Amino acid sequence: MSNSTATPLSGIRIIDLTSVLFGPYATQMLGDFGADVIKIEAPGGDPTRSIGPARHTGMAAGFLGCNRNKRSVQLDLKRAPARDALWRLIASADMFVHNIRPQKIAALGFTPDAVMAAKTDIVYGALHGYLEEGPYAGRPAYDDVIQGESGIAAAFLARDGKPAYAPSVIADKSAGLIAANGLLAALFQRNRTGKGVYMEIGMFESMAAYTLVEHQFGISFSPPEGDAGYTRVISAERKPYSTQDGYICALPYTDQQWRSFWALAGDPDVAADPRFLTMADRTRNIDALYERASEVICLHPTAYWLEALSKAEIPCGPINTFSDLHDDPHLQQVGFFRGFQHPSEGDLEVLDTGLRFDRAPLPIRQHQPTLGEHGQALLREAGLSAGEIADALASSGRQ
Repeated sequence: MSNSTATPLSGIRIIDLTSVLFGPYATQMLGDFGADVIKIEAPGGDPTRSIGPARHTGMAAGFLGCNRNKRSVQLDLKRAPARDALWRLIASADMFVHNIRPQKIAALGFTPDAVMAAKTDIVYGALHGYLEEGPYAGRPAYDDVIQGESGIAAAFLARDGKPAYAPSVIADKSAGLIAANGLLAALFQRNRTGKGVYMEIGMFESMAAYTLVEHQFGISFSPPEGDAGYTRVISAERKPYSTQDGYICALPYTDQQWRSFWALAGDPDVAADPRFLTMADRTRNIDALYERASEVICLHPTAYWLEALSKAEIPCGPINTFSDLHDDPHLQQVGFFRGFQHPSEGDLEVLDTGLRFDRAPLPIRQHQPTLGEHGQALLREAGLSAGEIADALASSGRQ
């Protein structure tokens, strides 16, 4: 897959009014699939342009991570000429995506009804913090808040006695994955019917569903057959195991894997303990199980366990730091960390998608854009005259 014509979404144009992480992560995936993603940025640009280390102003690491395979236009949508230019861009688009609150997008005039009336076959993607029909509609939403509201922070409360945030922007990224799935399904429906689709993605609702996949647990039934919270996952004993010289992650899971583990540990009698015989037994007694496993794993070094568990086909691995990942032999072999020459930022390292189409990785077709880099060219493509382009870009600082 060495050129854009071979990519799954080649020929699809997306107008992208998203910023920060939830939306840009979703649209970057669509760009990776080959879509022509046109990133519309307000004066000053996406806030992530200032997050993290940078070689040049406006091109910080936070922006680089979620904005490859996109082109940038800077438009002040509070001005009529800029809004007119956006309408011209929409006329050529297959999809319009934003993560602006409903009342804010309405004030700009780009509501679902307005956009879908102007372009009847467009997919309109509204990435909201909360679905419109609920009482939280229109509230601002960021990762920390959604981690708390969706139950993620409370999973730490159940395990550790106090709430915590996962040390990753897990709500933004996970909701971005869900949004990309929904937008692709909407595009498929549009292509099948020829009619536009309004696709709303609620971040709170998406993450509540995501969290409760396993944690609905006993309250899956009416009346309940137990409490919420998957006991294995919220066990205080579920953690990397200490070895004689470090740590290891390991998960004997099936009955056979646990029998093999106890044999390796030199404690085969434990396999006959009625608390640990079956999956159901182990789930009910998960703290005792993991505590006992910890007691034997600490007696041998990490290398011993990695070799012994691997031979027994018991899932296991080392505890990698962020830096360790760069030396991982598997990631090196599959070309996960790609060297990339950026025209303004120089040598960069770009992460693989983890996807293969016909055994080939998805290409990086377009570098992460500087703010407004493609404004002139894209507005000319849309048919604007030189004067109209100057008016549209007048307050953007880039003409």
